[in-house]
Order: sequence, then C-alpha cells, then structure tokens
Amino acid sequence: MLPDMKGSDRPTDRQHDQQDAMKRLESLRDEPTFLGSSLAAAGRRAARHFAGQNPDDSPGAVDPIELWGRRIGRALSLIVFIGLAVYLYLTYVR
Repeated sequence: MLPDMKGSDRPTDRQHDQQDAMKRLESLRDEPTFLGSSLAAAGRRAARHFAGQNPDDSPGAVDPIELWGRRIGRALSLIVFIGLAVYLYLTYVR
C-alpha cells in the first residue's frame, strides 16, 4: 500500500507545472514584442550604417578618414535617393 501524500510538503506534478508556467509567463512579459524588437533592430542597423560602421569592423582598426568618407558617401546617397523619389513622384504620379 502507498502512503498518503496529502500531508507531504512535496509539490505535486500539477503544482510544479503551474510554477514552471508562471515563470515562463514572467520571462515573456519582460521580452519586447516581435514588431517592437524588429523595428528597434532595424533602427539600430540603420544608425550604425549611416554612422559609417560595418559589422565586420573591429573598434580600433578603422582609419578616421575612411570612416568620414563612408559617412559622407552614405549621407549623399540618402539625399540623392530622396531627391530621386520626389522627382519621380512629381513627374509620374502627380
């Protein structure tokens, strides 16, 4: 015959599952949502790109002149892109 477990301090499997589920819910509450995290990641990548940083660059290995050349080139390309988009809109859509 098995002893009666009701008076025992050991949690049952169901209580253990509930505790695990509550821990998982608490950890999910702290994580950002999918849309928020993907937008934030895209913003960080864009900021690093226009700052002249490349993913494969080590922090001290980039020449300052090369870094400023990247920044100027990327800023000019953004200006040209916006100008081209405005030109195409005014020419063909309006």
